[in-house]
Amino acid sequence: MKTCFFCKKEIDIEDKVGRADVCPFCRSDLHCCFNCRFYDDKSYNQCREPQAERVAEKDKSNFCEYFSFRDSSSVLPQEDARKKAKDQLDALFKK
Repeated sequence: MKTCFFCKKEIDIEDKVGRADVCPFCRSDLHCCFNCRFYDDKSYNQCREPQAERVAEKDKSNFCEYFSFRDSSSVLPQEDARKKAKDQLDALFKK
């Protein structure tokens, strides 16, 4: 299963995501950097694919040839890890 970056709802996608495809729930573009498995906000140009061209609008549909839809399992653990780390920091500095 795949998860939309914007609404966090699971989407049943069997084929490749086309440039004009949108989320059936929130109508946001699916073929965008935020939904790509190579997207990484800490990497150069926010992309782990070294041959990909720079994309300015990460939330909009683009023509990137390296786009590969991110799996649901790769999205949720990162969010859980961030929340866990924040909770630990809050507990550490709690008065």
